[in-house]
Amino acid sequence: MVSRSYSNLFDLTSGNSPSFGRGGKKLSRVATVAGVLSELDDEGANSVGSDAPSSVSTERMIIVGNQLPLRAHRRSDSGGWNFSWDEDSLLRQLKDGLAEDVEVIYVGCLKEEIDLNEQEDVAQTLLETFKCVPAFVPPDLFSKYYHGFCKQQLWPLFHYMLPLSPDLGGRFDRSLWQAYVSVNKIFADKVMEVISPDDDFVWVHDYHLMVLPTFLRKRFNRVKLGFFLHSPFPSSEIYRTLPVRDEILRALLNSDLIGFHTFDYARHFLSCCSRMLGLSYQSKRGYIGLEHYGRTVSIKILPVGIHMGQLRSVLDLPETEHRVAELKNQFGDQTVLLGVDDMDIFKGISLKLLAFEHLLAQHPEKRGKVVLVQIANPARGRGKDVQEVQSETRATIERINRTFRRPGYEPVVLIDTPLEFYERIAYYVIAECCLVTAVRDGMNLIPYEYIICRQGTSKLDDTLALDPSAPKKSMLVVSEFIGCSPSLSGAIRVNPWNIDAVSEAMDSALIVSESEKQLRHDKHYRYVSTHDVPYWTRSFLQDLERACRDHVRRRCWGIGFGLGFRVIALDPNFRKLSVDHIVSAYKRTKNRAILLDYDGTMMMQRSICESPNAEALGMLNNLCRDPKNVVFIVSGKDKKTLTEWFSSCGKLGLAAEHGYFLRPNADVEWETCVTLPDLYWKQIAEPVMKLYTETTDGSTIEARESALVWNYQFADPDFGSCQAKELLDHLESVLANEPVSVKSGLNIVEVKPQGVSKGLVAERLLETMQEKGMLPDFVLCVGDDRSDEDMFEVIMSAMAGPSLSPVAEVFACTVGQKPSKAKYYLEDTTEILKMLQGLATASEQTTRNVPQISHRAIIDRE
Repeated sequence: MVSRSYSNLFDLTSGNSPSFGRGGKKLSRVATVAGVLSELDDEGANSVGSDAPSSVSTERMIIVGNQLPLRAHRRSDSGGWNFSWDEDSLLRQLKDGLAEDVEVIYVGCLKEEIDLNEQEDVAQTLLETFKCVPAFVPPDLFSKYYHGFCKQQLWPLFHYMLPLSPDLGGRFDRSLWQAYVSVNKIFADKVMEVISPDDDFVWVHDYHLMVLPTFLRKRFNRVKLGFFLHSPFPSSEIYRTLPVRDEILRALLNSDLIGFHTFDYARHFLSCCSRMLGLSYQSKRGYIGLEHYGRTVSIKILPVGIHMGQLRSVLDLPETEHRVAELKNQFGDQTVLLGVDDMDIFKGISLKLLAFEHLLAQHPEKRGKVVLVQIANPARGRGKDVQEVQSETRATIERINRTFRRPGYEPVVLIDTPLEFYERIAYYVIAECCLVTAVRDGMNLIPYEYIICRQGTSKLDDTLALDPSAPKKSMLVVSEFIGCSPSLSGAIRVNPWNIDAVSEAMDSALIVSESEKQLRHDKHYRYVSTHDVPYWTRSFLQDLERACRDHVRRRCWGIGFGLGFRVIALDPNFRKLSVDHIVSAYKRTKNRAILLDYDGTMMMQRSICESPNAEALGMLNNLCRDPKNVVFIVSGKDKKTLTEWFSSCGKLGLAAEHGYFLRPNADVEWETCVTLPDLYWKQIAEPVMKLYTETTDGSTIEARESALVWNYQFADPDFGSCQAKELLDHLESVLANEPVSVKSGLNIVEVKPQGVSKGLVAERLLETMQEKGMLPDFVLCVGDDRSDEDMFEVIMSAMAGPSLSPVAEVFACTVGQKPSKAKYYLEDTTEILKMLQGLATASEQTTRNVPQISHRAIIDRE
């Protein structure tokens, strides 16, 4: 199959019409879908082996964002369009962090609405001139997607606002969610038109496109895909209120690398994955990774920077110099405090104004000398909350000015009209202190811009009558709830809700010594100038390349429907066990060893009724009656429970407590596989476990004969996991000199004698059969969890040794498609029982035609 690749699109723009396959299918460049797609409607493209071959070998980067980094202007003469690069766009700026030979293709929407009859020409122009692929979304669909789901539901929730009433964030609306999924699907289709999946890297940006990774992974299982979230990610207590929480998490996990600005945001995401999807993460050599169906999803924590080159070029403009001179004359000897914020509910403008009002009220000497200039950028969203912020801001400013105004002095200057970039830069240059007091913000680069502008240029030094050789200075008051706060260690950090504290911080910023201002500025400048956009880009792509390095070595399987789709990375030899195949092998063999796990294999995990039903017992008895078989149930349960459950299966072998106790059949007593002089270590371990049980609500201690297990299945996942790590360290410390091993598993910490594992049962069985001169020519081992991997390892390694027949057929089978040492899998318990029933039926048919002989005792008591 030929890839729908970038070269094909250039063929289209040049007038050549490529054909795809025999049908000569043309590639659509314009999306005109007017309807709404559901999350299950994806052209039936649930393709398992869907990786298309590459048609272009050059390394390229496909950058996907909600908006293309372009400006569009309607021509007044002909009615057409003029396009130019938007140099302020982060997507445009990050290109400078790529190597010169890396080709960049942009996929996104245009800010302006393009008429349907113009879309074809616009798409061709953008592709030829800018290498941009526009996604044209119908206006009504875009409104539901952007102003609806993105701005009314995701954006408030990600900024920690719960939709407690229709006025606060807005209640969940399924139609808006469907619009969000539909637009993400349109974006995915545009990426598919230009991608060369074996070579290209795809970098998706921000919360507008969080389900896009699923659509791309579904079409190209090995796509090299990174995602960066530029907004906050809320704590699990907030995020879990979202009705489509699992769908979004699973979609993000179809990325290879997920980036966040701060550790807090990454920690919240990992906590959500743990609480809602049961996933755990590990940190190895500084890299954080989530294991997800055999794939490692890497987590990147790195705040974005600013583009130094662009900012410095604006600082050098004559317009900037002229505007700085004007502002210097306007404010004279007054000290300028500067705020630059979007006009929305999370930027804390009103709180800042109240703090400034408090400063003037408490410090009369600052009246007439200190001015707050508040630049209010237009809100990116719309709605009642924006109108309320605007009216509250104006009312507060009017009150402050009315109270403290005097001739030639206006305490607060509000600028709520659009400013040119150079004008904003001029305000940075003359401001003595910058105030960023947002109550929640993903990153906020205003402080970074301020620091670079305060470094100035030689021309600006002349304009301000400053000594060019003198150290520069700046002061920052920043909210502790914004993403850039951790990287600005020299700033005065404040809780924006604490009006008194913010007012004191303003006062401190004004009275701090000149030398300290210089030290703080120098520290910030070194960081901001070295951690710019190109640095951020290079760092992210370096990790993305590392995360995708072993794609070619994996065998990928796509499973699931709609947004539940995920890719499983497995060993190339891993495949589903065919019942017909194993029954055929079973019938032609004579010495068979069968090892079966119980929980999760023959019985579903956490089933209400744990004991085996009559059907399972009958099946086991049929297998045991066959004189060619030796059948063992290998379980973590205690021997008393197993004895009661399988009392009707006299010829069935049982291994309890993960192989510590063993009984070949009901006619002999239980024996221990490992000889221990004493279990006195329990007296050391149990008090420690009790301490953690008392302090961890929902945890319990399971006391077995050979082991102690601390179970935190019903505890808070995060706290339980944290306590488990502490308990593991504690037990390893106090039991360092004891003949035991301390291990952690799924929601447990276990202490058991050294050398005890289910693999011990497999070894014992194979060795004993060898001693009896009965080399097994058929081995079946079935299990579902980590403890069963020991059995798989033993029987797989035995294939190269003397304990199996040279022609032995070995079937190590795990439950579910997941990474395992087993070579086969079956989907669930139902398929396992169906397979065992097939073997039992084959034995039943054989024993009807063969005289009964006594069952051979394989393992003798020592």
